[in-house]
Amino acid sequence: LTLSLSRAAIRFGRMPEAEKRKLVAGLTASEISCQNPHVADLKAFSKHICNAYLKNFNMTKKKARGILTGKASTTPQPFVIHDMDTLWQAEKGLVWKQLVNEIPPYKEIGVHVFYRCQCTSVETVRELTEFAKSIPSFVGLYLNDQVTLLKYGVHEAIFAMLASIMNKDGLLVADGNAFVTREFLRSLRKPFNEIMEPKFEFAVKFNALELDDSDLSLFVAAIILCGDRPGLMNVKQVEEIQDNILRALEFHLQSNHPDAQYLFPKLLQKMADLRQLVTEHAHLMQKIKKTETETSLHPLLQEIYKDMY
Repeated sequence: LTLSLSRAAIRFGRMPEAEKRKLVAGLTASEISCQNPHVADLKAFSKHICNAYLKNFNMTKKKARGILTGKASTTPQPFVIHDMDTLWQAEKGLVWKQLVNEIPPYKEIGVHVFYRCQCTSVETVRELTEFAKSIPSFVGLYLNDQVTLLKYGVHEAIFAMLASIMNKDGLLVADGNAFVTREFLRSLRKPFNEIMEPKFEFAVKFNALELDDSDLSLFVAAIILCGDRPGLMNVKQVEEIQDNILRALEFHLQSNHPDAQYLFPKLLQKMADLRQLVTEHAHLMQKIKKTETETSLHPLLQEIYKDMY
C-alpha cells in the first residue's frame, strides 16, 4: 500500500500543472457531488438542456468547427461564395434549395443576400422556439411571457450561435455546404454591407472563449429566460428559472473549463454585448425597411422588431 501511494505521489509530481488542476478539480467536483445532492440536480439539468440543444439545432459548433478546420472527413469541402458568379452558381441549386418565392432577376445582389439572411433567421427562430419549450418550466409561464421572452431573446441567441459557424474570414451557410467570404459581404453596397460585419467582430472575440455545445446550450437558455424583458407579467417566475440556469452554467463551466477562472463573469458580460448588438441590428433593419423600397421584411421578423428598442 505504501509503495502504491509513493508511486502515485511520484506520478502526480511529474504531471503537468494543467493536468494536475484538472485532476484536483475533478476530485473536488465529485466530493461536492457526494456531499450536496443539489449538485446532482444541476448536472441532470445541464444534461437535459444540452440534449435539447443537440436535438433542435442541426448545425452544432462541433460539426461547424470540423467543417471549417477541414477535419470533417465525412463532409465534402464547402462551396466558396466569394463573388456574384459563385453566388448565382449556388442559387441554381448547387448549394441551396431555390427560394419558394423566386426573387425576380432584376433585384440587385445586396437585396438578394438580405433575403437569404432573413430565410436563415426565420428558420433559426423556429428552432429556438422548440428549444425554449424544452427548458424546464418555460411552458408553465404565461403565454404572453413566453412570446415576450422569445421576441427579445431570439436575436441575441442567434448572434451567439452564429459565432459557431464563423471564423475571421467568413461563415458557413446552407447546413455547411457553402462558405460565404467576409470580403464578399463587405463588398455589398450600403446598408447591406453593414449587416454582418458587427457580427463577425463579436464572433472573433466570443470564439476566443472556446465554448463547446454543452456550454452554449446553457448560455442560450440563460439568454432566453431573462427576467428584465419589457412587458413580462410574472417577472419573479422568469427570474427564478434564469437563476437556476445560471447556477447550472456556472457549475458546468467550473467542471468543463477548470483553468478558465473568469469564464462565467466574461459570459455575463457577453450577454450585455449581445443586447447592444441586437439593438444596433434592429435599428439597421428599420433603416433598411424605410430606405430600401425593393426590400420587405418577413412577417415574423417584422413582429419581432416591432417596438423592440
